[in-house]
Amino acid sequence: MGQFFKFTLASVLGVILAIFLSIFILIGMMTAAISAGDEETVVEENSILRIKLNYPLNDRSVNDPTSIMNLSDFGKENPGLNEIIKSIEKGAEDPNIKGIYLNAPDVSGGPAQLEEIRKALLKFKESGKFIVAYATGYGQGAYYLASVADEVYLHPEGMILFKGFASEMMFYKGLFEKLDVEMQIIRHGKFKAAVEPFMLDKMSESNREQNTALLTSLWSNILNEISASRNISIEKLNEAADQLSLDNPKKALELKFIDGIKYPDEISALLKEKTEKAEDDDLEFLSISKYKNSAFFKENKVAKDKIAVIYAAGEIKAGKGNDTYIGEENIRKALIKAREDDRVKAIVMRVNSPGGSALVSDLIWREVTLTTPVKPVVVSMGYVAASGGYYISCAADYIYADPNTITGSIGVFGMIPNVNGFMTNKLGITFDEVSTNENGNYITINKALTPYQREVIQSSVERVYDSFITKVAKGRNMTKEDVDRIGQGRVWSGSQAIEIGLVDELGGMNEAIVKAAELAEIETYKLKELPVQKDPFQQILEDLTGQSSSIMMKHYLGEKYKYVEMMENMENRAVIQARLPFGMSSIK
Repeated sequence: MGQFFKFTLASVLGVILAIFLSIFILIGMMTAAISAGDEETVVEENSILRIKLNYPLNDRSVNDPTSIMNLSDFGKENPGLNEIIKSIEKGAEDPNIKGIYLNAPDVSGGPAQLEEIRKALLKFKESGKFIVAYATGYGQGAYYLASVADEVYLHPEGMILFKGFASEMMFYKGLFEKLDVEMQIIRHGKFKAAVEPFMLDKMSESNREQNTALLTSLWSNILNEISASRNISIEKLNEAADQLSLDNPKKALELKFIDGIKYPDEISALLKEKTEKAEDDDLEFLSISKYKNSAFFKENKVAKDKIAVIYAAGEIKAGKGNDTYIGEENIRKALIKAREDDRVKAIVMRVNSPGGSALVSDLIWREVTLTTPVKPVVVSMGYVAASGGYYISCAADYIYADPNTITGSIGVFGMIPNVNGFMTNKLGITFDEVSTNENGNYITINKALTPYQREVIQSSVERVYDSFITKVAKGRNMTKEDVDRIGQGRVWSGSQAIEIGLVDELGGMNEAIVKAAELAEIETYKLKELPVQKDPFQQILEDLTGQSSSIMMKHYLGEKYKYVEMMENMENRAVIQARLPFGMSSIK
């Protein structure tokens, strides 16, 4: 028996030592990877800035915990929109950068984000340097981006997916009926379609109307820009989309969507010619991840004053918040920090959010109103700044949106599931209760709301909606009646929003920063990005404790994650919501 315990103890100790050794080795490898990622990049003469965009595009780079699955990529952040645009701008000035090679077959950014990259590329062309685009096939967003290039090429067996925009919604009414689940919905706003998937089996006429108007506006913006770059009429562009004509490279060439059909080796030869390389020389490619570590890219301004850029991205909900969602603390603390920093003379808040909790939105709105009397606040709207996303924006001194931004959705709703039928009829589970007061069981998912309880929630929805439009009216110098007329949950494109007074000017992050400097009356400044991001080790520790498991799931499920997320978040959402209609931000 003594031998047994001895060998057992030895085995346990061996396992523990092996675990600790593995952890130390892993930490060493991660440290080496991070250190390698921080090394300064030397930009050789005749280098080409290579833009791939083969990852989810965020306004700001995100510490991706899933990179631990591939240690060779660990510590390499996927560049955010801010770094992409800055790389393009710096590349135009850098004497060692000869041109840009746009090698992006598909991109996952929204139309407004791609529009900002496209504007930066148009500006880059003014330097006289080349932009060559090539892919084995182009997605619709990728082609929109590529169309700005001096020369666009396609693989001989490739195709261009060019078909127009569509917004598809999934409806759950039939599923809940089969499960005996009743979705109890209270809303204000005939266009507030966020709840429709849970109460209908198809779009309402008002929702179909706003979807059609929104998509038509976004598609018109895209067509106008492609038409200007490729010298193809709007009529011909729509004809190609309707007939799916671009599945054939020869047809794409004939219709002038591309400038040639080439294999990768032919593109290499073309790029060598443009960079004056010999046939047997290697091309000097630089990714944005590498270029951002070069001396030319890094901030070299000597300036006392700062402009704080606060990134507010993701759904608005309870919690601290992080790179992927707006919580109760992260944006409020960032505003307070910027407001109390004497060196920060102005604030730009980059909003990319479909909204969420009305309460958390109001907390952030309050911080904006406390900040504007102290220093200027300018909002730059990204892909989507709707409902709660607009709520937190409306008190700013000035608002910019891209033409393809999705905004508005000024409306409120409440949604509480009643699962009593499901539990009883499907699972045989019943409930009983005792209560000290008449409404002691208020807001439970195990029984239906009483008429009085429903009336209380409706009253709350109406009160929050009235508060919402009052704040928009004050921030935008409009009457409540005017806001209500363009509110009711209706969604608008940036192009439409400027016509009805919801935004001040069309433009992106750069324009917002310039405006902030103008309002603060400063000429030389540095940018200070907030909230401060966690270092990779801290991020991993959070992942190990389960705080970022959703990011892991998103990594594995990709596009399909949005359906899991919608169902998963139902129980985590506040009762009163100010949120964009589900699925509307998934335009493709």
